[in-house]
Amino acid sequence: MTTTHRASLFKFSFPAVGTDGNPAQPLILQDLTDLADSRQDNGSVSVDSSTGRITGSAKFLPSFGQGNFVLYFCTDFKGGDILDSGIFVDSRASADVKNLTISRGINGYPLPGGAWVRFKSGDSPILVRMATSFISVARACSNAEEEIPDFDFTRVYDAAEAAWREKLRPIRVSTKGVNSSVVTNFYSGIYRTMINPQNYTGENPLWSSKEPYFDSFYCIWDLFRSQLPFLTITDPAAVSEMIRSLIDTYRHVGYLPDCRMSLNKGYTQGGSNADNVLADAYLKGIKDGINWDDGYAAVVKDAEVEPYDWCCEGRGGLDSWKTLGYIPVQDFDYKGFGTMTRSISRTLEYAYNDFCIAQMADKMGKETDKAKYLASSGNWQNLYKADQNSSWWNGTSTGFVGFFEPRFLNKTWAYQNPLNCSNLDDFSVCSLQNSGRETFESSIWEYGFFVPHDQATLVTLYGGPAAFVRRLDYLHDQNITYIGNEPAFLTVFQYHYAGRPALSAKRAHFYIPAFFSPTPDGLPGNDDSGAMGSFVAFSMMGLFPNPGQDVYLIIPPFFEQVNITHPTTGKTAVIRNVNFDPSFRDVYIQSATLNGAKYTRNWVDHSFFTEGKELVLTLGRNESAWGTRVEDLPPSLGKYTGFNGTYSARRALEGRRTGGYKGDFGAHKWNW
Repeated sequence: MTTTHRASLFKFSFPAVGTDGNPAQPLILQDLTDLADSRQDNGSVSVDSSTGRITGSAKFLPSFGQGNFVLYFCTDFKGGDILDSGIFVDSRASADVKNLTISRGINGYPLPGGAWVRFKSGDSPILVRMATSFISVARACSNAEEEIPDFDFTRVYDAAEAAWREKLRPIRVSTKGVNSSVVTNFYSGIYRTMINPQNYTGENPLWSSKEPYFDSFYCIWDLFRSQLPFLTITDPAAVSEMIRSLIDTYRHVGYLPDCRMSLNKGYTQGGSNADNVLADAYLKGIKDGINWDDGYAAVVKDAEVEPYDWCCEGRGGLDSWKTLGYIPVQDFDYKGFGTMTRSISRTLEYAYNDFCIAQMADKMGKETDKAKYLASSGNWQNLYKADQNSSWWNGTSTGFVGFFEPRFLNKTWAYQNPLNCSNLDDFSVCSLQNSGRETFESSIWEYGFFVPHDQATLVTLYGGPAAFVRRLDYLHDQNITYIGNEPAFLTVFQYHYAGRPALSAKRAHFYIPAFFSPTPDGLPGNDDSGAMGSFVAFSMMGLFPNPGQDVYLIIPPFFEQVNITHPTTGKTAVIRNVNFDPSFRDVYIQSATLNGAKYTRNWVDHSFFTEGKELVLTLGRNESAWGTRVEDLPPSLGKYTGFNGTYSARRALEGRRTGGYKGDFGAHKWNW
């Protein structure tokens, strides 16, 4: 099989003789269904008796969202003489009937049906060209004819391979001393980052627009953390078009999506996380063709105007958010409707969403908005219960005190075991069910680290850097977290904020070889549209983003050298390991230089890629003092305290300037 943008070409080879000893008469069947058997009523299919062309359409359901969609298709054959053709329903077929309209099913069971073509012999390969469209059968056929006019399998195959090589071209690694499976693992991760979102421009029947249309943002809760930030480095032109599409969806639908597939709204898992995506792109200079005024209006609407159906866009519970500073458990929300669960994870995500809006406001010179959303970005603290213990199910204490907990409308505390919805909990309901918990697909233990914008305050809240490291170690060592789901990603690298970047390197160099490999069982969880792939790619490249901020956390790459050529500027960034150890024992940075000058910060910004800088890391077997001082730590909204009695002035995450950051947040005092 090979492919173009909107069409596929199959090459089937058959034995010349069948199992009965007679000449083979190959039959190719096209079933009018999908993997989920979601076809609705009035699917239709036709077969042309002279050419064998099969055309049709059916209405299907999206896999994680509302509504339905109609998919049209067109299939042609070449390479064999047609013996006969027809349609089938259930276990019966006919060569006399060429057209079929079929219902969804019988007595609740899916009803198979479709068309078939049989060939006179299996002496030569049969080529099958199939294309789809969301517009019409005619458009599907024209897609096929335009993109694969000649059924030349070799040409189409070579063109597809060349297109993928071009996509992968920006990143080159030294393979010296490295097992080939490590290289395959790395590039497989990169490849998977590029599958979704998908460019459906010209195939959107919902509205007419000159803007690009991308679909399969599946889902942004998964993608904002590392997948879309990875594309910002390797394919900024595509990210620009994706941002334009998100903003255009806001114009026509009313809100930015948190999830979108097959032309439909997908379910929101937590916050309005497209806000993070827009902020990340804006801070990193993605601008081609983007109306950022409309983009800013879109994120502000998420924060200010509750949609009627917040299950699938925007945010719910905004009255409580604005008056109480958190989302209550069992909230009274009469303005909109969605699953009334996840009060903790929604509160934490809304706080970060507001921080991302504040970053955009700052760069746009909107000082009042900046102050407002920075203040509400601290609402996460309103669910922190300082005296809350955590115990295992047998009553044994974990030894840690202070966790997020649910609160009621009257400000009294509710309770959820901090270990519920963890990797070790086989009983809790933790997704979008009405009986779900107050954290989504993750425990309070794990969500307890989700304050991406204010790690300094979180470190202090947890008792200082040493206590923070002990808690983070416990999360990983006790298998409370699981690397097969996205909330775990940043926790691997959060040691940087406690002045222990070596421990981030240690964790990453454990997780990648232990859980990811180019084998059938080489993924620990759903790849989630390349989210897992991007975790692999960033980790092995030696830089990991804190999304929605201009920050990449440094660890040693899994190769002696990594070169990243920026597609827009043409400049090549280099990360080079001195004393590289392919057995991954010497993974601790002893010293570093950036463009030849001593460099002690444990992070870099996006200019590293756009300006083509060189980062040289000297490695050793033991943890060193590199990147451990307060002035070496990544930016944070709050103050770093408890580091040998010193603290860092609050660093502005918004004030990117050449050579570093400008001051702090001015004379404002942010009270939460």
